[in-house]
Amino acid sequence: MSDVAIHLLFWALFLVLMLSACGFALWKGGPAERLGAALILGFALLWEFGRLLPPSFSSFMPIAQLIGDGLTAVGLLAIAVRYASLWLGGALMFQAAQFSLHSFYLVTDREVDSLHRLINNINLYAILICLTAGAIVSWRARVKAASKAAAAA
Repeated sequence: MSDVAIHLLFWALFLVLMLSACGFALWKGGPAERLGAALILGFALLWEFGRLLPPSFSSFMPIAQLIGDGLTAVGLLAIAVRYASLWLGGALMFQAAQFSLHSFYLVTDREVDSLHRLINNINLYAILICLTAGAIVSWRARVKAASKAAAAA
């Protein structure tokens, strides 16, 4: 398989997993997970729409990506300040790694290569895993609280 085919496969897999993870967090998560899912989904959609811009904007895309990474991190940090949660700590660490990756490639003027794609994909999948884990924990806590309330009544 060529590099492009592998990249497209990972992109399609990521798209399905992102929509699934964010949809699950919006459906079963608590307030922190819902806000996190909306933030992650919103910036991912903005990035995908940014790909539709004319080629003349391609020189601006690395800076736009860095701005998006920074805004996502700030948004997750704001959610973490309001709702202290282990999944948010993990997502913030992976988002920081994502920002560092894109900063390094921008500052050193390196072309996107297979190492960049690998680290990028690991970070993105890890953020989705953190979000999904947070939604599961929140959902289970609500179910447990409801069953305790029903037993007490």
